[in-house]
Amino acid sequence: CFTFYIAKIAVPCCLSTIKMMKVKANPLVSNLPPSSFRSSSQLSGSHGPGFAKLNRREGAGGWSPLSSDRYQWLEVDLGGRTRITAVATQGRYGSSDWQTAYLLMFSDAGHNWKQYRQEGSIGAFAGNSNADSVVQHKLQHQVIARYVRLIPLNWNPNGRIGLRLETYGCPYNSDVLSFNGQSSLIYRLTPRPRQMSSESISLKFKTLKNSGILLHAEGQNGHSLTLELEKGKLQLLIRKGTNLSRYLVTLGSLLDDQHWHHVAVEHHSNHLKLTVDKSTEHPPRSCRHFIVSACLCTLSPVQMILGAQQGFSYTSFYGCLENPVYNGLNLVDLAKQKDQRGNVTFSCSEPVFVATTFTGPQSFLRLPRIDQSSLGISVGLQFRTWNKAGLLLTFELPNREGRVWLYLSKARAHLQIHKSALNDGQWHSVDLISGGGRLTITVDGDEGASAHASPSFLITTGGHIFFGGCPAEENSQECLNPFKAFQGCMRLLTVDNRPVDLIKVQQRLIGNYSHLQIDMCGIIDRCSPSHCEHGGSCSQSWSTFHCNCSGTGYSGATCHSSIYEQSCEAYKHKGNISGYYYIDVDSSGPIKPQLLYCNMTEDNTWMVIHHNNTDLTRVQPSPEVNTHVVHFEYASDEEQLAAIISLSEHCEQEIAYHCRKSRLLTSPEGSPLSWWVGGPGVGQMHTHWGGAPPGSQQCACSLQNNCVDSRYHCNCDADSNEWTNDSGLLTHKETLPVRSLVLGDIQRPGSESTYKVGPLRCHGDKNVWNAAFFDKETSYLHFPTLHGELSADISFLFKTTSSSGVFLENLGIKDFIRIELNSSNEVLFSFDVGNGPLEVSVKAGSPLNDNRWHRIQAERNVKEASLRLDELPAVTQEAPADGHIHLQLNSQLFIGGTASRQKGFRGCIRSLQLNGVTLDLEERAKITPGVQAGCPGHCSSYGSLCQNQGRCVERPTSFSCDCSSSAYTGPFCNKEVSASFKSETSVTYAFKEQMVNELNRSSSSSSSFPSSIYSDITLKAENVSLSFRTSQSPALLLYVSSYHREYFAVLLSKPDKLEVRYRLDSSKDAEILRSKVKNLADRQLHVITISRLADVVSMQVTHTSSVSGKRLDPDLAQIASLGFTGCLSAVFFNSISPLKAALLHPKTSPVTVTGPLIQSICGFTSANLSHATETTHHLSGKRPLVNAIRSDSALIGGVIAVVIFVTVSSLAIMARFLYRRKCTCQRQEVKTVKPEDNPELPFRSRITSQNGPTENQKEYFI
Repeated sequence: CFTFYIAKIAVPCCLSTIKMMKVKANPLVSNLPPSSFRSSSQLSGSHGPGFAKLNRREGAGGWSPLSSDRYQWLEVDLGGRTRITAVATQGRYGSSDWQTAYLLMFSDAGHNWKQYRQEGSIGAFAGNSNADSVVQHKLQHQVIARYVRLIPLNWNPNGRIGLRLETYGCPYNSDVLSFNGQSSLIYRLTPRPRQMSSESISLKFKTLKNSGILLHAEGQNGHSLTLELEKGKLQLLIRKGTNLSRYLVTLGSLLDDQHWHHVAVEHHSNHLKLTVDKSTEHPPRSCRHFIVSACLCTLSPVQMILGAQQGFSYTSFYGCLENPVYNGLNLVDLAKQKDQRGNVTFSCSEPVFVATTFTGPQSFLRLPRIDQSSLGISVGLQFRTWNKAGLLLTFELPNREGRVWLYLSKARAHLQIHKSALNDGQWHSVDLISGGGRLTITVDGDEGASAHASPSFLITTGGHIFFGGCPAEENSQECLNPFKAFQGCMRLLTVDNRPVDLIKVQQRLIGNYSHLQIDMCGIIDRCSPSHCEHGGSCSQSWSTFHCNCSGTGYSGATCHSSIYEQSCEAYKHKGNISGYYYIDVDSSGPIKPQLLYCNMTEDNTWMVIHHNNTDLTRVQPSPEVNTHVVHFEYASDEEQLAAIISLSEHCEQEIAYHCRKSRLLTSPEGSPLSWWVGGPGVGQMHTHWGGAPPGSQQCACSLQNNCVDSRYHCNCDADSNEWTNDSGLLTHKETLPVRSLVLGDIQRPGSESTYKVGPLRCHGDKNVWNAAFFDKETSYLHFPTLHGELSADISFLFKTTSSSGVFLENLGIKDFIRIELNSSNEVLFSFDVGNGPLEVSVKAGSPLNDNRWHRIQAERNVKEASLRLDELPAVTQEAPADGHIHLQLNSQLFIGGTASRQKGFRGCIRSLQLNGVTLDLEERAKITPGVQAGCPGHCSSYGSLCQNQGRCVERPTSFSCDCSSSAYTGPFCNKEVSASFKSETSVTYAFKEQMVNELNRSSSSSSSFPSSIYSDITLKAENVSLSFRTSQSPALLLYVSSYHREYFAVLLSKPDKLEVRYRLDSSKDAEILRSKVKNLADRQLHVITISRLADVVSMQVTHTSSVSGKRLDPDLAQIASLGFTGCLSAVFFNSISPLKAALLHPKTSPVTVTGPLIQSICGFTSANLSHATETTHHLSGKRPLVNAIRSDSALIGGVIAVVIFVTVSSLAIMARFLYRRKCTCQRQEVKTVKPEDNPELPFRSRITSQNGPTENQKEYFI
């Protein structure tokens, strides 16, 4: 026992051992009342936060906010501080609403939130992929908090945010002390008879003050130890004696953030360790002798003070301490037993200081004035940052007369007042007065502002005064100008309080001047009218103007050209994948861009326009109303909707009605009971249902002759007591979109119904593939005159084999505009608006007459002309500052030729647009001799978009990628097919002899297989690629064996190296191809490629490859018995992808799966890239090393991946092997493969008897 003194009163206390016990984490949310839940918003009362409990179905089945954006949150009050160990989420029950990623926040008081970060930096948690499955995350480090908040980051693109959640943990109890900056606790100890070899002090603290003493311990002879917070960092200070002090350790940062931080000081022998949160620091070696000789206060302390140091009140601690423990003794328990000095309370009262975080360059905060009647203004703030520069605040002076900025520059604060927009084109006065030791600057007299200074030197001049600039002579020292020269007007000049006669100056009777226009002011306003389009803001200087296009969605000198594509089809053929994109349907036209979802996973590229209710919704009848009316509000406005529907080749919208005793269209009297309104504008009433023609008052089942009652034209009209439905697609564009729905038969007893109106979906950009082929130089198409007096943009694609030709020409009396192929590698854009011809040319690095599509974008406006070819940088040519600006044309517009029928273009022109309007080349070509509608051959240009052995397939007006011969999927064969494997998982791919023939052809073998099963045909080449991720080593990854005791195996051996073992001659030892790359079982994604051509073998591992010829007697049985756990991706053997077949086509492919096979994402592959390019995972880019293999050897290609076992039966021949494996597959038990079945690999395997291989089949085991 030790004796402590608290407030000078002795309290005996004995130390006891505290046993640490594991407590089971329990659900924390499921039993909470609705009042414990809060949210940013809710879609309706049934979507409130109180329904957000895991696996519950009350209300609408979970929480959904009013709008789906990153400003929404769901908060749970756990009722007290709790130790939280895990969190789980679900989507909203029975809906398409779930979040796919979210942030997790914690708090003790419901404010001052702290984001939970995995591994110290990763903030986002993976969410759900559907509405019902539960995704749980165990926290890497436990959190102690009362409040939990989830902030969705991403959600189902075809739905909205939907959430149910649960947290897991156990109660947390603690002892807390609160210090107000003047309070402290003093513990007095009696000296101990001997020193202890091991001691410790630990506590938690939270504070808003960046300085203060947490703990001060004093020992004998004036030695002491202090834990002090200084500028948000924790310092450990040890003093030796009364004079000598030694600062040892500083640890932590930003500790004044009002969150709990853990501190521990541990002393063992002559070692001292300081821990702050997760960071640990030891004093330098040079200080250890000081620790030993100082007889530290932790060795027999006689006094310990929490919260302050006696005699130094300015360093007192302001905040809370939790669980201060000295050598296992809780100091708070001691303090509760007796009085304490100062205002110490046993709870933690937190002042509410609400901070905000500006996370990026787009962050801002706008606040209104509180007192509008006040003549002045007062603004203050506190901030913290790591950046040296940034705007703190700014505001405009009344009546837009100026602006004030408070900003950081070079880590210092600056104040700048810009009075009355002195560059606003108005007259302003400036007076500079110096005299009597005082300098005064006044702007705009009494109505303006003044600044005063008292310089220590006389400010005057003994020579001349220069206005506006300096003479051009370089040797003039009388006038120096570090700034730009003044451009503008001056008047009412005075010098020494006397006016200057400018007429005498003009007569050169007074002074001197150069390049002045005296007795006039030639200022002009270049922003009135403004030439900035699409909402761009105009600013100007003396000689030019500038358009600020920020936030408009347009670019260029006048904000004329859209930065977005016109359709999802255009995004797709730039190599993009499914996602949200801004669509500008009329390009540079007046319709604003809109954010729409592009679905590129199907053969057609769909543009999806959502409205406010795409869910299956139950009809809730109202007693006062006989009908149920629903209105649909779309994300796009009316003009945008009309343009999208007109632009698209096909549009559709799903409409469905689920009913029980609720008729849909026809009553016994024949009048419609329900209808919907759709079409442009306010729309028109329609009485047909999805799948039926307009005006028919029928449903799809009537056309298909399968209605539940043949007397009625709709299933629901049969008035059945059983649930049935009428659903289908509305496909007539003139009736779309659906704007409202009126349901009539809903009030009868027993009537129940639900409805669904899906989003508007459109595909096919009529503009993208609109093309014409010009087969003669004298052929052309003509259209009405181009109207682009002040601005015009022209864009199109072309392909040709000619070296020159005019694409487009339009003439006026003197003016003209023309775009032409000037040579095989140069495009020329020329025009004349009255200032003389102006030309802009772009030269390509390779010939343009390569019969591939090339894109031209030309723009002309009052400020400049620009020309861009493909992805080359745009070339611009400025227009004269004060020249003609109107382009005046009057002839027809000629496409593909000229009015003189000379220098015509031979080739294809596609997707020609003038000022955002597409010219219908195909329709005009149909009636024009020498020009053909359409232009085939797209794969020559876009075939490279098909990646990973994908094959480009021509279509009449497009192309597609055939991924059947690729291990990848997706519109461009760039989406990886991956799966997670357990040790007992296997995938068996079996194919018959004709498939072997195809495999042989794909491996470039010119030989054909004979009918004899004992043939010894050798494949000349194999190509195998695979990606994998695992932490297991050793592990067998791939195995191939033959009847002739030949085999091939790929494995991870210690130390995590890749080995390829092969024995292709049963009378010889196995050979080894070994990679020098180590540590492959590191849970990281690795890409393996093995190829053989004749007798040359190449193996590449991620970014390094190596070959070794060392012989080794293989013993694979032990390794194989371990099984394999990990992730496998993009398995490819010549033209076969067994993993893709197992995951995507299990019913139509000869594939058998045993054990758990879960589709997942192994790593970052080309599917994650927005641009469709061939992607490899090599960092060095080095060419793989190769090694010549004996001519009597052949290699079956294999690659590291999750357990791939390749076994080939008797009739299937792969790479000179004759496979004769007869096996019975049993899922229920594990048995050893008999030596006669597999002489070289006596390992255990799980094999199923279902769909077992026959003797003329070949198998892969994955």
